[in-house]
Amino acid sequence: MLEWGLFLALLLALGWPLGHYLAAVMRGAPMRGDWLFGWLERSIYRLLGTRPDIGMGWRGYAAAFLLSNLLLALAVWGIFMIQAWLPLNPDGVPNMRWDLALHSMVSFLTNTNQQHYSGQAQLSYLAQMTGVIGLQVVTPVMGLAVAAATLRGLLGGVAPSGPAPSGSAPTAPGAASGGIDVGNYWADVVRATLRFVLPLCLLLSVLLTWQGVPATLAAGPVAAPVESSATFREQKIPLGPVAPMVAIKQLGSNGGGWYGPNSTVALENPTPLSNFLQLLAIALIPVSIIFMIAPFTGRRRFGALVFGSMLCLSLLSTGFSLWSEAHSATAADSALMEGKELRLGAEAAALWAATTTQVNNGSVNLMLDSAAPLTGLAALSNMLINAIWGGVGCGLQQFIVYLLLSVFLAGLMTGRTPELFGRKIEAPEVRLLAVLVLWQPLVILGFTAVALAVPGLAGNSNPGFHGLSQVFYEYVSAFANNGSGFEGLADNTLWWNLSAAFVLAAGRYPALLIPLALAAMLARKRRAPESPGSLQVETPTFALTLTAIVVILTLLQFMPVLVLGPVADHLALASLRAP
Repeated sequence: MLEWGLFLALLLALGWPLGHYLAAVMRGAPMRGDWLFGWLERSIYRLLGTRPDIGMGWRGYAAAFLLSNLLLALAVWGIFMIQAWLPLNPDGVPNMRWDLALHSMVSFLTNTNQQHYSGQAQLSYLAQMTGVIGLQVVTPVMGLAVAAATLRGLLGGVAPSGPAPSGSAPTAPGAASGGIDVGNYWADVVRATLRFVLPLCLLLSVLLTWQGVPATLAAGPVAAPVESSATFREQKIPLGPVAPMVAIKQLGSNGGGWYGPNSTVALENPTPLSNFLQLLAIALIPVSIIFMIAPFTGRRRFGALVFGSMLCLSLLSTGFSLWSEAHSATAADSALMEGKELRLGAEAAALWAATTTQVNNGSVNLMLDSAAPLTGLAALSNMLINAIWGGVGCGLQQFIVYLLLSVFLAGLMTGRTPELFGRKIEAPEVRLLAVLVLWQPLVILGFTAVALAVPGLAGNSNPGFHGLSQVFYEYVSAFANNGSGFEGLADNTLWWNLSAAFVLAAGRYPALLIPLALAAMLARKRRAPESPGSLQVETPTFALTLTAIVVILTLLQFMPVLVLGPVADHLALASLRAP
């Protein structure tokens, strides 16, 4: 409990100033750091062939986002499949099979980092630094950029700053000619990467190196086993530039570890301080984005609505997880200690598990397969909601979906016009909301049913209730772009690699782009002045209504599988311990 309190206090104390700084970065306002970053940004803009002062409509913005993803996808997929022939491979790691390379590429491209491989054994240093760390830096910023564009759209778009310079072209590919200007995608990505994400990564990397996390390009040392009866004479200890990857994996809501067991490994997480620094880093940027909303939009009460709703859900989830691991009927079961890191303890592991699934981070300092069943229930619920802080950018996008849905439902219940910021939510917007709401259970439950119905397809290690949770968790984690897993699955197969790759993409792109389209649709409508009949959304009452709708919607859609999985698993274990 003490660690939880210190974690929350530092998170809020650091998130508030970082959020205000991030708002200035995303507004493109003149800043003191222009002398340092300006020349580099201008060089990148020239290389990309774009002008940051020319905005884009939502279609141009979405097209630029998809184009950048496509180019990165092809490059990284190729690197994974030919890594054995490329430099920086001192350990002689072989090429990846095409389906595993495809899944790994899609996983990191979607800011998920779901791993069907063991990093230290199946990726070269070059593949880790380019295909993995490179995507871990860029893909969260892409989500942040789309979220910033959505906020601009909700407020009516970017106001023109003045006439175009003499002799300059008034438009450019993707420019907002005749449409709603939601900003420039390339400028948003470049500024946030250079001015916000990379400096934080550099600072955290130095701190982790100070704590003993490796940061080297040399091959790992060879050690003799301590146990004289060991069947092998020597063991090669894998090292590498681990600290930089750990820094961005935590800050960017990525989660993919350099080592297979992730942050349970002493090389990746050697001390209590490194554990706390990594835990703090998991939620730092997502919380900073929530604090960014008020100064970025100029609506403090709206920022307070988003922050208060997310904080309430976070406290409920984290408190439930800590109770489950320490005080529930199965907490003392010795079987549940298998897979927990004794250096850290069960409560620290529960705090990490709650935070990492609230934030779509996916890193672990325990094997979730060994967590108490109700801790697994909390983790699943966090990912199904996907808006308790959420990932970098995508959490805010999912929250906006819940917000628009709640405005529509609250308007129906109270007999008031459903509108947000003076713009009515009508049938076209509700249809798109319905698509997103139905898409999640259709994809997750559909693939879970197929994997369980075909004998041998899932390859899960446990029968019954826990086996159901293993399969369901894998698809929930993929769709939520989280990346953590119950494991216990034969997941490096053609079925798992291809089906999970589809679910990864299905959970990422509609959830980012449909809210952007909704914001642009609302921005095109005439803004009506507020009246006594207008629905007030920036109030504590509406925040409670929104929170209730989020919880009820999640439970109604997935209650049967949650009951047949973690709840039944808990009851079965509790009955075995009953006198």
